[in-house]
Amino acid sequence: MKPTRKLLIKKERKEFVKDIGKTVLVDKARAYFVSDLNKDFHCADGVIAKKELKKKDGSIVETNTKKKFSIFTTSFLDDYKRIEREAQIISIKDIGVILSYTGVNKNSHIVDAGAGSGALACYLAYFCKEVTTYEIRDDFFKIAKKNKDFLDLKNLKIKKKDVNKGIDEKDVDLVTLDLPAPWNAIIPAEKALKIGGFIVSYSPSITQASDFVNEVNKFNNLVHERTMEIIKRNWEIDGRKVRPQTRGIGHTGFLSFVRKIGEFGQAKKT
Repeated sequence: MKPTRKLLIKKERKEFVKDIGKTVLVDKARAYFVSDLNKDFHCADGVIAKKELKKKDGSIVETNTKKKFSIFTTSFLDDYKRIEREAQIISIKDIGVILSYTGVNKNSHIVDAGAGSGALACYLAYFCKEVTTYEIRDDFFKIAKKNKDFLDLKNLKIKKKDVNKGIDEKDVDLVTLDLPAPWNAIIPAEKALKIGGFIVSYSPSITQASDFVNEVNKFNNLVHERTMEIIKRNWEIDGRKVRPQTRGIGHTGFLSFVRKIGEFGQAKKT
């Protein structure tokens, strides 16, 4: 059973200083993740007693330095942000597009290949019925297992197996590939998919995406629907001062969406 964790949030506070005729920042916004409610929590803003940490969601708690925080139980997203990351993970903006453009849901069965830290597999498992992720490296396998347990995802299975040599699961709704050579996994993925199911390949470089799509196009029963990249830009809004943030997340990778439209017997073009 997943332990109860709490999030502490303190809003930014500004005050108008009459002597200088300006509004100045007097207290920075802060957010703290509390994983153990059975001991006092120490942070840059002071100490919060453990009895305060057990107050109901929405309560105001105070540090010994008189800093006040709202407290509430963490959501999946709050916990997800704390997972261990050894390998580079697929960003949330890209995961959202995978969910949206494949339409997977609480009834879907998914295979994920190239688990890495297990981030994508964990996120998919939160939304879908069952996810099986494949990983060949011992170190990544252990980290993915640790993250699965941290998020208490009982519907996520982790297999130490080379996906290029075959996928055990059949009639799945989606196969995701985060591999250096995803074209080598096309046939195993196609065999595992139900008709109408999707393959989504994530590649850091456009040459990888191109090689994958060109190989997909050799199959009569697979349709390449789209390849895209998602550019994200956050904005700062403070009164009438509105501008894009100087720093942001631009390019992360290319997503190629492929759909199975027939049986494997129709497969290879001549």
